[in-house]
Amino acid sequence: MLRRPVAVFAIAPWAFGDVFPADLLTRLRQLADIDPATTFTSFEGPEAAAALAEANILLTGWGGPRVDEAVLAAAPRLRAVIHAAGTVKARVAPTVYDRGIVVSSAAEANAVPVADYTLAMLVLGAKRAFTRARRYAAAREDGPRDWLSGDGTGLHDCTVGVIGASRIGRLVLRRLRAFDVEVLLYDPHVSTAQAAALGVEPVSLDELCRRGDLVTVHAPALPETRHMLDARRLALLPDGAVVVNTARGSLIDTEALTAACAAGRISAILDVTDPEPLPPGHPLFALPNVLVTPHLAGAQGREMRRLGEFAVAEVGRFVNGVPLLGQVEPAQLPYIA
Repeated sequence: MLRRPVAVFAIAPWAFGDVFPADLLTRLRQLADIDPATTFTSFEGPEAAAALAEANILLTGWGGPRVDEAVLAAAPRLRAVIHAAGTVKARVAPTVYDRGIVVSSAAEANAVPVADYTLAMLVLGAKRAFTRARRYAAAREDGPRDWLSGDGTGLHDCTVGVIGASRIGRLVLRRLRAFDVEVLLYDPHVSTAQAAALGVEPVSLDELCRRGDLVTVHAPALPETRHMLDARRLALLPDGAVVVNTARGSLIDTEALTAACAAGRISAILDVTDPEPLPPGHPLFALPNVLVTPHLAGAQGREMRRLGEFAVAEVGRFVNGVPLLGQVEPAQLPYIA
């Protein structure tokens, strides 16, 4: 690239400052011409058209518009889309690849807080912390103190079933090595040798459900994975099992999960739901053995800086002709979250 590259921001203003704080913008200025005062959430209008006409790099993020045929027609110089967030599945049209444009995602950076959240929920779920906290809050002075009992709780010596050796799933597997637990893995794309290298036992999904004291979901949302945890498989779980979902809500049959949790047989910790958000007054909100969080496991607040650091480093690699660490190939799109 003969001239100094031009990078254009396509990210919501509410996210921009956390993803690209001042020191990261300084680093970016050393690599490309940028205008931090302008961040696009739509490519309509003359200002966007003028920016696209000069853009070599699009720095996209949450709230940014999709890069489609119309955008490409307005951006003849575009050579890279670097997404300072997670999945690019819905962010780029297939024609982006037809033009030879490189696509990168900061999904690797976003995976870190999701894995941390998951591990925290596995520890707290094994402690029955949320159920016992509600009992504690509702206890009467003259009532039974059943919130004190720790019988059968704790992560030590549990069997943890991990569904999906995705980027996040592998980080969770790595973190579980610090605990004295048996780890099962269901992932049809992982060979026996690969599972051994990961230090896990490969099993079928049914066997994972039968044996898992805790089950954590890290598979992509595909037609074949919809409701992979349905009523039949939820019934296979041992009494007292805990299900954690930070992947996609559609992987679990919400109606079946609600019934199983309402019966008190299993518990659930859900950062994603189907539908999302759940309608007000949904039974899952009221169940004492269910925690529903508002899709917050991914980068939030101070964690969002990681996304910007990754994106800025990717710009540096692109400008210097070095392979991108977060490059997303078209063949990967059907299998990512």
